[in-house]
Amino acid sequence: MPSVTAEVIICWWGGRMRTFPLAALAGAAVLILTACGTETSAGGSRDDRQCPAPVPVPSTARGASDGGVRIISYTTARAAGGGCPASQSQVMYEITPTADTPMTYTITFGLMGGSGTVSDVLTETVPGVRPGETVRRTLPVGRTLSGVHLATVRSVPTAEAPSQSGPCPRSGVRVYADRGDAAMGLRVVGLHLSNCGTGVYRINGYPEVQLFDEDHDPVTGVRILHGSREISFSGDEPGPAPLVLKPGEAALATLTWRNTTEFGDPVNAPYVRVHAKPGADPVMVTPELDLGTTGKLAVGAWRRLDRS
Repeated sequence: MPSVTAEVIICWWGGRMRTFPLAALAGAAVLILTACGTETSAGGSRDDRQCPAPVPVPSTARGASDGGVRIISYTTARAAGGGCPASQSQVMYEITPTADTPMTYTITFGLMGGSGTVSDVLTETVPGVRPGETVRRTLPVGRTLSGVHLATVRSVPTAEAPSQSGPCPRSGVRVYADRGDAAMGLRVVGLHLSNCGTGVYRINGYPEVQLFDEDHDPVTGVRILHGSREISFSGDEPGPAPLVLKPGEAALATLTWRNTTEFGDPVNAPYVRVHAKPGADPVMVTPELDLGTTGKLAVGAWRRLDRS
């Protein structure tokens, strides 16, 4: 690869580094540049063989933008050859928030393989995106791409973001939702609470929950039940009991619902704001409630979670 300065061209020729004064090139310049390629004095490079460039994604393409997130372009994995270096697949995207408070984004990308269909998904979390700023990110992808789209975009206020690891929140407890379980239309998601502070944490009863749709608007018309018997038909279940959690101890409550759809419009509530107890700091989780037309969500009482 040559280096172009104001007066000379430097390149490898015949296994040796050679310097060619520009004034002496004349008609030979085309041959030398073709054999050597060019490199600018600013440090950028250009190869006349034109290594593959990122594939731009039109802003109007289906699945290219959602919820303040936009896919800009992507590159696909390439083996070294033809003068081009090896590279890894990458997705370039940007976040432009519309909220008036810092938000934490969880973005799931649908990755397309050689067949042109989604063959894998990849999820990335971007915390603390402030109002008015645009954040651009490059996401490495460990596979060959033929396309990419946004599968889901979820955003919660950073002050209410769930925490499963990392620094202990100001409240002294972590609250987060697991991935849940589904069988024959019955959905169950666990709400986890762990004491990561230095003192005891007392709870008694049921977590308080509020439901929100994709636009972060409150969902109305859904009955919040204490206990899941009316939904799961499983008989007796433990009721509320006072719990004293020492540092390192944990508790679990459940969200239970069915996705039955009959008459009316189905209700989807991806976001749930949770108060572990009255007056507790809120945490917003994303259990993706697909309530169908049932109009009911059951909340279980906190119970001690045995980590053994």
